[in-house]
Amino acid sequence: MTTRTARADQQPGTPPRRGRPRKGASTLTRDVVIETAISVIDEEGVEGVSMRTVARRLGVDAKSLYNYVDGKDHLLDAVAEHILVTVALPEPTGSLDADLRAIGRTFRAATLAHPRAGALVLTRQLSSAAGLRPVATVLSVLRAAGCGPEEAVHLLRTLLASVVGTLLREVSAGPTFGVVGPEATARRQHDLEASGLPVLVEVAPHLARFSHDEEFEYALDLVVTAVTRKVGEGGPTAPQAPPA
Repeated sequence: MTTRTARADQQPGTPPRRGRPRKGASTLTRDVVIETAISVIDEEGVEGVSMRTVARRLGVDAKSLYNYVDGKDHLLDAVAEHILVTVALPEPTGSLDADLRAIGRTFRAATLAHPRAGALVLTRQLSSAAGLRPVATVLSVLRAAGCGPEEAVHLLRTLLASVVGTLLREVSAGPTFGVVGPEATARRQHDLEASGLPVLVEVAPHLARFSHDEEFEYALDLVVTAVTRKVGEGGPTAPQAPPA
């Protein structure tokens, strides 16, 4: 007859736990908490994240997480920062056009690695070194191209408005007007052609169809072309005030 030896953390008279052992607080680290939150987001979306849901996955009391983050809002900031840290920003080549395109594509790839966390990465205003690193990289590229500090900030914001807006549509919203997939596209095209509006009939094959890759590349090309042209022209360092 065999006897069971009680585990060190098991109280006398308490039935043994079944299934996966609960992880003790000693196994927790800030990275473990953040990575667990990312796994919750990947499966359930940002709305599925709470201190309780993350703690439940780790097998600990939710209060123990406060040793690593100050609460849900801080945890979501930490998730965004963690993803940004993984962005392998390209080394500058000295070509403004090539560098801005490479940064935009790298940023998109990092966002799509965790698409359900994309809105966090794209919209949370972070003040840590990790959160500011992509901003500093773009500003450095613009300054190296000859932009003054104020002009570089205006151009940075224009770039971000285009890239972030396009990526938010990709990860958080449906395609604008068009649809994805041949069958859905055919139905959409038929509806547009039956609208009775001449301009919609004319553009129906193009408006019905949507490709995230093509739309991102088009938006990136448009804004980078505008920025490089602006820099090449040596435009004013600040927008002109409207006439009184």
